Amino acid sequence: MADIDYFFATLSPFSYLAGQRLEEIATRHGATIAYKPVDIMALFARTGGVPPKDRHPSRIEYRAQELQRQTRKTGLPLNMKPAFWPTNAAPSSYAIIAAGRAGGGDLGALCHGILRACWAEERDIAQDEVIRDCLAQAGFDPGLADSGLLAGAETYSANLEEAVERGVFGAPFYITADGQRFWGQDRLDDLDAHLAEMKG
Repeated sequence: MADIDYFFATLSPFSYLAGQRLEEIATRHGATIAYKPVDIMALFARTGGVPPKDRHPSRIEYRAQELQRQTRKTGLPLNMKPAFWPTNAAPSSYAIIAAGRAGGGDLGALCHGILRACWAEERDIAQDEVIRDCLAQAGFDPGLADSGLLAGAETYSANLEEAVERGVFGAPFYITADGQRFWGQDRLDDLDAHLAEMKG
């Protein structure tokens, strides 16, 4: 069992704004991470959430302000209206699942590379050439974009069911081995502190 189960979506700007701080925290505490991409729109539908486009104007406006604040805070570039969003998140999610099984590269870097491609580089993460490039940049075989599609689909679906069962309702979402849940990249400091307490 992983020390941190990480539920995220390759379409989530807040997953992107987490950068690679989760990996830095895990390294500091000697913790393992299980990467679990989920279909965020399906998760919203299952847990009482609403897709961004269907939210009340006040919520849409607040989300935009919060994204700008978090962008300044993290220093990560972000396009508020990326050219290829929303897009089909399944191919990039399947590639992450395949890479996690194959090993040989940096899974955290792959996840961030895919998110960065969407939110900062104006690239369509549903396209094979984009996914292949992200795989290669993170040290994986680009051919993983074409392999294990059935297994990827099954795991992607299973991740959604697990997320609903374990109380996940947004992304990014972190669950520690002792069942503590942390929602949002702005809770990473709290996750860090909790892992320190667990060790202490």
